[in-house]
Amino acid sequence: MQNSTSEYRLEMSGISKRFGVVSVLENVNLKVKHGEIHALLGENGAGKSTLMKILSGVHQKDAGRVVLNGKEIAPKNTHDGQVLGINVVYQELSLVNDLSVAENIYLHKLGASKFWMNWKKINKDAQELIDSLGFKIDATAKVRDLSIVQKQVVEIAKAISEDTEILVLDEPTTVFDPTDTQKLFDNLFKLKERGISIIYISHHLEEIFKIADTVTVLRDGVDTGSIPVKETDTDGVIQLMIGRKLEDLYPERNSTLGGAPIFEVKNLSAKDTLVHDVSFAVRPGEVLGIAGLGGSGRTETAKLIFGADRKKSGQIFLNGEEIATRSPSEAVDHNIGLVSENRKEEGVFLPLSIQKNISVTDFSAISGKFGFINAENESKNVNNLIEKLNIKTPSAEVPVKNLSGGNQQKVALAKWLSIDSKVILIDEPTRGVDVGAKVEIYSLINEVAQNGVGVIVISSDMPEIMGIADRILVMHEGTIYGELSKEEFTEENILRFAIGEPLKK
Repeated sequence: MQNSTSEYRLEMSGISKRFGVVSVLENVNLKVKHGEIHALLGENGAGKSTLMKILSGVHQKDAGRVVLNGKEIAPKNTHDGQVLGINVVYQELSLVNDLSVAENIYLHKLGASKFWMNWKKINKDAQELIDSLGFKIDATAKVRDLSIVQKQVVEIAKAISEDTEILVLDEPTTVFDPTDTQKLFDNLFKLKERGISIIYISHHLEEIFKIADTVTVLRDGVDTGSIPVKETDTDGVIQLMIGRKLEDLYPERNSTLGGAPIFEVKNLSAKDTLVHDVSFAVRPGEVLGIAGLGGSGRTETAKLIFGADRKKSGQIFLNGEEIATRSPSEAVDHNIGLVSENRKEEGVFLPLSIQKNISVTDFSAISGKFGFINAENESKNVNNLIEKLNIKTPSAEVPVKNLSGGNQQKVALAKWLSIDSKVILIDEPTRGVDVGAKVEIYSLINEVAQNGVGVIVISSDMPEIMGIADRILVMHEGTIYGELSKEEFTEENILRFAIGEPLKK
């Protein structure tokens, strides 16, 4: 690695960027020291990704200077950035599914030899690199056969396989459970010891206080300041991010739960072994949390209930009557909605407008005679929901792909509110969502429950699920291992049930 007399490896000064008439960055400054973990925070749309794309060569700045190891640089593309030792792991994976893990990790070296590739060495080096990260992944396996967590690990391995000086991680723990997250943190500390500078982007503020040395905050394309992490706290960071104080991240729950359940599941099992003998009940106005480690069957249970996957056995009851949900359309007919964890592929139709996304669940409510869409009714319904959910958009005709992650998630929720749902399953409600949007989504979940809807929230974020749920079920190896009342909510108790251990007495 190159050495510099400056304490900073990277200095980005006065960076500005416009796309057409829209100003995305305005006079932004970012300084990163040698061998530090530097958190870059901000709400969706604050300019974090654009700033990193300028650093790595995806975009070119309109104004400002980028200095690396004392020398001004201006990468024209990602290859230029990688040659300079700048590697970025984005939220959207960029692996080649038909290639092996080893081939993806060393893709930049394939074809470098004029004669032949030493596949034995490539596979061996890749396996050693993966093993050093503490994950069990076969380096010869095809990427398409990996889980989403394993793919993220391969992306990180690929980034550090090169001569990296600056590693940028954009929401790296989005798909990780607590155990995998800790493994990642341990590896980041090792990279830090080697002198690598790490820029860490995350919406999970608790992570920042565990690993980061310095935090820089962007708001609306302007940097609101940098501060050593040890000199601030969560409230201080949130105030920099959204320009106001947050007295409480989670809304107060004033639920008095009684009476008969609105929704019941009895002995639900999947055709495979992922889910077996799952039983629970939800009362009107209750927010029921479902926790568990990755692979515990949480998401699979939601898909079985919604009819997205076929069940092997089990019964589902709504208001005391058994119902069939053999397909998503049957679930919708019974006013059951599912907000998927995979928002971009299953939660919304990205190319379509906000209006079409919201209207797609219930054409009958906006149709006139002979089944034709009543444009006035549709527009009124959609605009009411846009206002109610505070979806930030100039119009209902904007494609959902143009919205921030938080606003996309609100659209995914809005389409189920448009059909007056009786039960809503929400899988990872705030994954990839900034703190300001999180507060709005938590308040919305609270409001929906207060209207008598049964809300089932699945989340791998333990502070989140403890903050919004009235009761938590914890899954382990495909079944409900334990139940926690509000008084029993602790991360330790959730983790004990999640790994199949009883609570301490």
